[in-house]
Amino acid sequence: MSELAFYKTLLIDIKQRIRQAQTKAILSANSELISMYWDIGKMLVEKQKVAGWGAAVIPRLSKDIHNELPEIKGFSERNIVYMIRFAREYGTSILQQAVAKLPDQALLTGIPCCHHCLLIEKIKDVQVRLFWKMSRGEGVGDE
Repeated sequence: MSELAFYKTLLIDIKQRIRQAQTKAILSANSELISMYWDIGKMLVEKQKVAGWGAAVIPRLSKDIHNELPEIKGFSERNIVYMIRFAREYGTSILQQAVAKLPDQALLTGIPCCHHCLLIEKIKDVQVRLFWKMSRGEGVGDE
């Protein structure tokens, strides 16, 4: 193999490895964001039950997060409502069922949050929604 051919092969292999690492980093970050959104939604659902909070807390929370963490995006009133809905829709029992079917929470964390919001809007039955994701291979770690 010539030196030029060897170098071209090396460059192709390195570029492929870089792309794999980028993909894994994006999926890892998305997984953590989905988990955080679910945790925040769960916290809010629990506080609403205990303290009887209504919807008036959401605008205040959104504003306070923006004021105290101005560099952080994604905590608009609408997104906070989605976090609450996400936690309600995918309660603990649903998460346990999903995890039982897969090696980890990839079913829920493997797709972007905006896709979850769309699925929640379009498919009302949670079991059908989970089946839809699994049958299309979404969130099962295909790289």
